[in-house]
Amino acid sequence: MSRALVRSLAAGAALLTTAFVTPAATAATPTVDELRVAGTSVQLTPTASEQTKAIAAQNKASVRATATMCGSGYKLHVAERLPDSRRYGTLFTYTKTNSQGFSGACAVFDNNMPGGMKMKLKLCPNRVNPTCKVDEGLFTQYAGPVKIEGSHSYVFCSKVTAIMWDGIAGPAIIDAVRTATPCD
Repeated sequence: MSRALVRSLAAGAALLTTAFVTPAATAATPTVDELRVAGTSVQLTPTASEQTKAIAAQNKASVRATATMCGSGYKLHVAERLPDSRRYGTLFTYTKTNSQGFSGACAVFDNNMPGGMKMKLKLCPNRVNPTCKVDEGLFTQYAGPVKIEGSHSYVFCSKVTAIMWDGIAGPAIIDAVRTATPCD
């Protein structure tokens, strides 16, 4: 085969690849509406799970309230019923990004039990011996928000701890430690 024919075939193959592969990649990119909790202005992160989307759709008032507490630029990353489907509490984590990566993490721990519960919410940056943000006390609605902001390396892989006790001195009925931002 001549070099001219090989170049022509290679150019044609590249064109066909672009024509057939690019639309599929574009179709897989979520739209703005797909990255929003339906019926709200609350945005979801592209990595929000189906479970998070379902919990958010069922609890729009809580999602709106917790997003407002975190502030502008934050997107819902995780909504999780704790300790499980019994749902004594719901942990909401939000993240904020900029051109450098993560620039903020925010958490709110919603009390889903009747009356006040002793609760603790702690958010720690990705550091050895970190200075954590903590909200602890007797809450009828929620603990938090707790928020950390800074460079990507500071916020990336941060940890959130949500604890709820059975009464003032009873055992913990929720004791969950999670990543507040995606973590490799």
